Amino acid sequence: MSNSLVPPTQQGPSSSTQPSDFKVYKPSVSATVLPANLPEGYFTPTAADLKAAQATLSARTKALNNAPLQLRAAREAEVKAKRDRWPETTIRIRFADQTQLEKVFPSTNKIRSVYAFVRGCLLDDVKPIKFILYQSPPKRDLKVSDPDVRGLTLAELQLAPSSILLLRFEDEELNHNNTPAPLASYVLSRAIDLL
Repeated sequence: MSNSLVPPTQQGPSSSTQPSDFKVYKPSVSATVLPANLPEGYFTPTAADLKAAQATLSARTKALNNAPLQLRAAREAEVKAKRDRWPETTIRIRFADQTQLEKVFPSTNKIRSVYAFVRGCLLDDVKPIKFILYQSPPKRDLKVSDPDVRGLTLAELQLAPSSILLLRFEDEELNHNNTPAPLASYVLSRAIDLL
């Protein structure tokens, strides 16, 4: 049976507009299992934990304070070396149900190219719904509308060589962990198990 008999909305975008250089990972079965109830004191740090954290923080602060100042040429050479070392950035987008969408971008691309890729993989009825890509912890929104983010490359955003970005829709119904990722059928057909 030919594909021409299937309505265009069910076929997905034409093969010329379909991204083909990406991977999709199904949520693992173990990801949906809730951890056992932990005792109340489990998350309270001990004195030894606090001492170790303080020592690490002090050492890092001391190293930064004692670092020599660099001339602009030296800083630019360091940035160029990083750019040459990681010409590509692997971005993995994690949906609320733990489905992951992965694509490799040139490190010189801006965050808007990641947004365009994700939007292109969504169901047609979900494409108009706004979403935000962010990192956590600590939480850092990577909004295209943010002037501090919009003009920077993926490398300058410190996403190279690879990063996991979480996705949050403005429509809260799509953010529940029991709601399947609203990906187009041609995207879901390529899903594989995450090893």
